Amino acid sequence: MISTHETKPADIERKWYLVDASGVVLGRLSAEIAKILRGKNKPYFTPHLDCGDYVVVINADKVKLTGKKLSDKHYYQHTGYIGSVKDTTAGKILEGRFPERVIQKAVQRMLSRNPLGRQMMTKLKVYAGENHPHTAQNPVVLDIAAQNPKNKRSAL
Repeated sequence: MISTHETKPADIERKWYLVDASGVVLGRLSAEIAKILRGKNKPYFTPHLDCGDYVVVINADKVKLTGKKLSDKHYYQHTGYIGSVKDTTAGKILEGRFPERVIQKAVQRMLSRNPLGRQMMTKLKVYAGENHPHTAQNPVVLDIAAQNPKNKRSAL
């Protein structure tokens, strides 16, 4: 009788990846990050388990958006009071105090909206500059810009 192997939480091995976001298109970058966080790059992927790895993103303030998305892409926030929906553009967020939120929101919206998706989001670490406190984990450098020529934008 042939049996199917079921992945157990003890069988999951986690790695750390370092991604440089400078000049990379936001949607293509966040799709690759979401795939790694979900664990779809592993042979023992299981949909109901958190099989993913840790991802550290640096240079989040240098991510690129194609077309007119810097001025036309809106992010909405509701304060909880009646009629108090605030909106801001992607360009203002990237120039503002927390430019890493653009990448966090893009990846968060590609994962499932349940407790498992929130657990996966805790493994994403995004930093606006070059420095990050995760050098002790020896992250493997993942060059998303070199995987496909469409992933990198230089003069936009």
